[in-house]
Amino acid sequence: MTTHVFIVDSTTFKLHLEYLFAGTGAKDNKIDFNNNQTTSLHPTTENMLVGMIADGSRIRRGDQIIFYLQQEFSKKIFEGKFFGIFKAKNDWLFLDNNDRQQYIKNELGKSLTFRTLIEPYKIYAEGVTEWEALDEIKNMTSPNQMLWSLIYRKLKGNRGNTMITIYEAERLTQLIRNKNNRTELNCENKALSFDPMVQKIICLVERPRAYAGRQEAINLLPRLIAKYQDGNSFESHLQAYITKNLGKGTNKSLEEVILDGAEIEWLGNEVSCGVGMQRIDVMPSVIKNNQRVVIPIELKAVEADEKNTVQIQRYVDWIEQYYIPNRQSDIEPVLVAKKTENKQSNAYLRLIDSFNRFNKVNNNRCNPLKFIEFSIDGDGLMFEKVIY
Repeated sequence: MTTHVFIVDSTTFKLHLEYLFAGTGAKDNKIDFNNNQTTSLHPTTENMLVGMIADGSRIRRGDQIIFYLQQEFSKKIFEGKFFGIFKAKNDWLFLDNNDRQQYIKNELGKSLTFRTLIEPYKIYAEGVTEWEALDEIKNMTSPNQMLWSLIYRKLKGNRGNTMITIYEAERLTQLIRNKNNRTELNCENKALSFDPMVQKIICLVERPRAYAGRQEAINLLPRLIAKYQDGNSFESHLQAYITKNLGKGTNKSLEEVILDGAEIEWLGNEVSCGVGMQRIDVMPSVIKNNQRVVIPIELKAVEADEKNTVQIQRYVDWIEQYYIPNRQSDIEPVLVAKKTENKQSNAYLRLIDSFNRFNKVNNNRCNPLKFIEFSIDGDGLMFEKVIY
């Protein structure tokens, strides 16, 4: 189960609670590439929006949802706070495009294009301050126990939906629980809301409201294939495709080469692994043969290069230092790249040599690097493990 943190302000938070949904948006952009091969958007804008879709595509039914209320000095909200705990009602997110029909757009004061329905799970009235969650080190014995996923997000200004690891979620939810003296808010058969004056989640004296907005399914595959065939970059689209389909049985070749019968317990994308720009494209934690395995996946929309191995080495180094001490796991690094046409080229031979050197150096640290290639198969993607 993954925990997702959505960024809100006092206006949107109130409506998220009253209508039981979470969402993200990007100013006034309108999506024209859903289930479509073309777009009029600039590539930078398209990739930014697809990245937001990838964030929402990792959501699975039953995942935990926590809201982070941003500072608003004009509303006397002097510290950011974390509130929860909710659960995702369905898999993935849906599209409610930025137009006049977008549900409660005027009330929100902004466009929230990508949305997911939520339901109350364990609701606590008071939120935990950002300082309590991220800065206070009481009862910590090592830096790796800090909530690095949220600290990295703060440093880098990441998108409005950030996942946190299982052990980070356990710490954050316990902080929220302790803040409320381990007492949940009982709002059974009542609508929830947020009171900005006291900065608490409250119960309304009315029935829960039904969400009545559009729920358009998102399909990026036609756009991904078009970009593949045109020779254009599509790594963000590939990431969104994998986060949406991994573990769902919708692409058997993807399941076989990455999961190989394992069950996903947690799924992350754009996993920050340092204060620089290093991010692991996709990283599931799985249970395989009663053993926990974390799988850092590097994605390439072009043919693989020996430099990719250097990047994967950094991922393994970071996971070993920051992740493993908190959640003991095997590490199984994976490189997914476009199918190499000429496997006799010097570049390909150097690539394989880099794999062998990586495996030798990391023999006692992780499983051998798994190399997966993908290609277009009719109107879908085919993934194949390469034996080298």
